[in-house]
Amino acid sequence: METARLGLFRPKGSHAEHKVSFSELFFDLVFVYAITQSAHLLIAHFTPYGVLQGMLVILAVWWVWVFTTWVTNWLDPETVPVRLMLFALMLLGMGLSISIPEAFGKHGLLFAVCYVAMQIGRTVFICMCSRKHRPDLHRGFIRMTVWFAVSGVFWLIGAFQDDTLRTLLWGLAIAIEYLSASVSFAVPGLGRSDSKEWDISGAHMAERCGLLLIIALGESLLVTGNTFAGTQWDSATITAFVSAFVTTVAMWWLYFSLSAERASDVISHSDNSGHLGRVIYTYVHLLLIIAIILVAVADEFVLAHPHGHTSIGTMVAMIGGTALYLIANILFKWLVFNGHPLSHYIGLGLLAILCVAAFHVPPVAVAVATTLILVLVAIQETVVVMRKNSH
Repeated sequence: METARLGLFRPKGSHAEHKVSFSELFFDLVFVYAITQSAHLLIAHFTPYGVLQGMLVILAVWWVWVFTTWVTNWLDPETVPVRLMLFALMLLGMGLSISIPEAFGKHGLLFAVCYVAMQIGRTVFICMCSRKHRPDLHRGFIRMTVWFAVSGVFWLIGAFQDDTLRTLLWGLAIAIEYLSASVSFAVPGLGRSDSKEWDISGAHMAERCGLLLIIALGESLLVTGNTFAGTQWDSATITAFVSAFVTTVAMWWLYFSLSAERASDVISHSDNSGHLGRVIYTYVHLLLIIAIILVAVADEFVLAHPHGHTSIGTMVAMIGGTALYLIANILFKWLVFNGHPLSHYIGLGLLAILCVAAFHVPPVAVAVATTLILVLVAIQETVVVMRKNSH
């Protein structure tokens, strides 16, 4: 039976508690644009220092998206104020996304202002919404506001510094924010949050993160397709394109076909869904997103230079991105099902062997080998799951 609505919060005990709204999906489009921009930033500056800067941007983009997902897990996006809040965040998100290619250059201030405004503005909004109806959440979001205000100082000061100092200050800012969650937003005098108070809808959280992964995988296909369309078509580029497509399908298969729906059921029936949501959907899914971005970057490199010597950058992006995807899936399945998929460990072993062989073969051969490894992992894991289901 549906319970009464508490202000702007989702009504408990109803279908609306778990529903992903169209306004949330609309909001996600801005962040897929941000992910694409982050990939282009990495492609243009794939050096150790450039990768560091790119990862800082990706960490920031993910943090603002996942915190908004937590907020809309509690607040009802079908209400007008919450919907308007999402649209305001979308506008700031567009500014954030547009600034990413020059975030460490001329658009640093735009990036910092949009990011800080999104984090603090959204958190203050739910503070106001929860004060009367959800005092337990209200206290938690006051703590979050304090942490975001502290990190915001470093974001804004960094925006006025040169490249190196900006990177250092922004690295400190993002470290503060990630540390805040790991210590349950502890604030002197205000205590710390208890994850047991975070009575989230596990089904909603799982679907939101899953949908973002689907969109990210689809966007990587579009970027690869556009790149392929602009190349000179020959056997190598066609092979690289087909390999990129099959890799994306295999990545989808490993997550969605084998574990996503079962994981949603587990977290929905957990007595501590807040803790699982923090560990699995806040942190592990970040690794999945980074892996997808790295593989998309690798596909760009291979399509641009399918022949000749395989560069260190291509190896890191292709083999490292694929390995990270398998590691993230291992963590996901271990934390949710307490399982250790043997196929994934075998895949990591094969990727380690490929690291040695990659120095002696062209990039397109490395791409094909990586694809075959992912396909083999997906086939083996599918067989194991089918056998378990048949007993």
